[in-house]
Amino acid sequence: MEPQQSLQSLARELAALPPSLGPVRLIAVDGHAGSGKSTFAGRLAEALGGAPVLHLDDVATHEELFAWPDRLRAQVLEPLAAGRPAHWAPYDWVERRFGPERVQEPVPLLLIEGVGAGRRELRPHLARLLWMETPRAQSWGRGRNRDGRELSDFWDGWERAELAHFADDPSRPFADTLVRQSGTGYEWTSGTDATSGRASSITEGDEFPRA
Repeated sequence: MEPQQSLQSLARELAALPPSLGPVRLIAVDGHAGSGKSTFAGRLAEALGGAPVLHLDDVATHEELFAWPDRLRAQVLEPLAAGRPAHWAPYDWVERRFGPERVQEPVPLLLIEGVGAGRRELRPHLARLLWMETPRAQSWGRGRNRDGRELSDFWDGWERAELAHFADDPSRPFADTLVRQSGTGYEWTSGTDATSGRASSITEGDEFPRA
């Protein structure tokens, strides 16, 4: 199977799902920090014809690493569910404040990616939950190497917060699709295939994910 055909097959599977949030099919990409969510979501968005991606890093803050569901619900979920545009102000992690407002019109399919995208508050609104099957230690090591020693203190706090979050509210047991990175790209399993171990291949090059 050709690389783009493989990725497009997953895109067709997602696009055929019924809407889950008003007119929107909300697709979540969850996984540990550093597991490759952002890179995979970006490639999947391209296969979906340029579907928008909402990054949960825009909703979280230094003080609220996981305490953002109320803000996401008020600014994004409730408006889209009613067929209205979503309005939110992405958080600037350098300036430590919210930046200029962004607007997202209701679209047929919206990707949401980030740690906790499959949490219990969001699951009722999801058309599909994808989980990046990168082990926690590997993901965190990748993230630390990416961000450098100057952010080691942040990572210490993040790891504690992520452990606590997933201990209380795990996403993986509820995932509809598991995505694994291989040396040549990605493999994914959906539905009954996810438990049987059968995998479809998504070959997108051998570079490592960025986030």
